[in-house]
Amino acid sequence: MSPKNPVPPGEPGDRQLPARLDPRLGRPGSGRTSRSDRPADERRGGTRPPGRRTHRGTVLARVVAGIVSAVLLATTGWGWYLGQLAEASVNRTDAIPDSGNEDEGNGGEAMNMLLVGSDSRADLTPEQLVELNAGEDSGLNTDTVMLVHVPADGSGASFVSFPRDSYVEIPGYGWDKLNAAYAYGYQEVDDSLPESERQAGGAQLLVQTIHDLTGLQIDHYAEVDLLGFFELTNVVGGVEVNLCQAVDDRQWSGAFFPAGVQTISGADALKFVRQRHNIGNTSTDFDRIKRQQVFIAGVLRNMLSNDVLLNPGRQRELVEAASSALTVDQGLDLFQLAQQMQAVELDNVVFQTIPYVDADDRDDQGRSIIRLEDEDVLHQFFAQLSAEPEAPAEEAPAPPATVDPAVVTVDVLNGSGTSGLARSAAEELTAARFVVAETGNADNSDYSQTVVRHAAGDEALAATVAAQIPGATVEVDDTLTSGTVQLILGSDFNGVGVATTVQPPPAQVAGEDVRTAQDQTCIN
Repeated sequence: MSPKNPVPPGEPGDRQLPARLDPRLGRPGSGRTSRSDRPADERRGGTRPPGRRTHRGTVLARVVAGIVSAVLLATTGWGWYLGQLAEASVNRTDAIPDSGNEDEGNGGEAMNMLLVGSDSRADLTPEQLVELNAGEDSGLNTDTVMLVHVPADGSGASFVSFPRDSYVEIPGYGWDKLNAAYAYGYQEVDDSLPESERQAGGAQLLVQTIHDLTGLQIDHYAEVDLLGFFELTNVVGGVEVNLCQAVDDRQWSGAFFPAGVQTISGADALKFVRQRHNIGNTSTDFDRIKRQQVFIAGVLRNMLSNDVLLNPGRQRELVEAASSALTVDQGLDLFQLAQQMQAVELDNVVFQTIPYVDADDRDDQGRSIIRLEDEDVLHQFFAQLSAEPEAPAEEAPAPPATVDPAVVTVDVLNGSGTSGLARSAAEELTAARFVVAETGNADNSDYSQTVVRHAAGDEALAATVAAQIPGATVEVDDTLTSGTVQLILGSDFNGVGVATTVQPPPAQVAGEDVRTAQDQTCIN
């Protein structure tokens, strides 16, 4: 999706590779044109033949470096310089659509960014393909997508992964795999228009699809390329990962690692985040997603370490590598993003996968798909994800004074659905010296919580009853006669002098394998 620069005839790439991967280095007369020597309009919006853009789950690991390295910009003077350095090399695309991505009023000042990875092999030489075990180019489909939610206070972030085979409704095209959305949007744009506009069309339809799926407005868009991932992992000094067991996937991704803690970078890092075969008893995109998330967490730990934060030279290297690898929407302000995230805490950076009901389903064409939860469940999940922290509760007022139970008259009504409960509760209250005036059934038998109701001015009487039933709620009821308290028994009632049963909180919708950036336990 990122617009790339025209390359002189015979030149396979537009950015310098490390010497061991670039077969052109050392050859006289290569005629290479550096990125900085090319006109700005070429750096920002060059073209590339259609059909050579592809996305894999592998490369999203490097997106986080582009986001978190922006934290380094949030300092005076030096931060301004780094911001200018980033702006000079970052690519821009018109990825945010004018419609189909409306704010539903839930986001506040929080930010939602869609992250897409690209591992197009179009710019790689045969030697580089072998070194990176990159295989062949496979078209326009987006094989990995992540949503990053950053709260307004910048204290953390939530990363949610979307498997490529998620079965979703694509606006204008009906139900299909998520990784088809970009291709549809790309093909909608007239092929006579510049390649950058066709790529922007793909990005916009993907943004609209994710908006409909999540119920969230997508504020920003970022994607990265394969060479940028390679370069960035070397600049960051490698990433520490922890494998529960040795892996040998040389046939597919090229991954070949021993068990235990190890630091990987460059080509090995690419192999690690691409692996989806030969992982224990499974071979799924969920295994690959887990590796991506673990790798991103490791990049975060590195970039928030003192080795980076206190080293201006490393900061510059990281900003240069991250920004040159990134393509972002036109409106993303890197310096503002840095300011929003400078308070990030690793244990507040959470990774999970979108909730699903069947990871091995089939569509009408017999294709393997991942069946997600229904729209209501997904919107609830993302609403919880984007909910702003509750304001600190105000200090509770002092409870009203109680009185002698012998002067309190109580009507006991059964709303629990349990036969005989009002009678037994009345006997217990009488034994506790209360005056029971009436027993019977409440207006319905569906009360889950016990309630003490009273007329205005009878707060002390109600407090005396409530003190005998810890956990009961107290309400003012203007229909009641002054001097009499009404006790409605709910299904949580356990007896006079006994606390009510604590009601469980509302069910939380969770994705798969929730972990934080601080978590360094081993993975399979």
